[in-house]
Amino acid sequence: MTLSVLGYAFLGGILPSLIWLYFLLKEDASHHEPKKLLAIAFIAGMAAVPLAVPLEQLANATLIGSIPVLTTWALIEEVLKYGMAAAFILWRPIVDEAPEYVIYMITVALGFAATENMLFLITPILDGDIASSIFAGDTRFIGATLLHVFASALIGFALAFSHTSRPAIRVAAASGGLILAIALHTAFNALIITQGTSTTFAAVSLVWAAAVIFFATFEVLKFFQYRNPPSNSYKP
Repeated sequence: MTLSVLGYAFLGGILPSLIWLYFLLKEDASHHEPKKLLAIAFIAGMAAVPLAVPLEQLANATLIGSIPVLTTWALIEEVLKYGMAAAFILWRPIVDEAPEYVIYMITVALGFAATENMLFLITPILDGDIASSIFAGDTRFIGATLLHVFASALIGFALAFSHTSRPAIRVAAASGGLILAIALHTAFNALIITQGTSTTFAAVSLVWAAAVIFFATFEVLKFFQYRNPPSNSYKP
């Protein structure tokens, strides 16, 4: 494997994530997050992929049936993304506004998607199949990358809407968000992998439907945070 192949895969993997990150950050442009913290979140997401790959290979080798395997893959990826966000970002005092939970969760997710996209691009680039590599990049740009964003955003929203609640409620909300993220991730993978290209449109439609819900929910979240902040919050 040459450096040029790695370079093309790196650019093809990371650029879509950076484009989506720029676009999504514009949704909260009036409240800028520290660039250093965004970079840490993105890198933490990238670092989660090497942890996920061997676990997913183990699941593929030991589980029987496509749905159990796909569900376990989704569980591994969503737990790792959330774990990275919790370990490196969410505990910091600077994360004190509801929309920030969503911003940092999607930043971690985009870092994860960037590394995953690189891995998907290496084989067609090595084979010299430029058309396939471009198609793979475009497909993941509008499908798989957004899947990671909106799956992790579900967890972010759960944390955001419960951030002034008691710890027990926050744990329950985070657990519910994680379950929904795994369900969305599993549904997308099932449509793409088990049904083949015939259901690709349905899978992409699922993600774009999630996009509509995401932007609507984020606007509601920003309204309550920035225009009508809660007067009461839980104090331990």
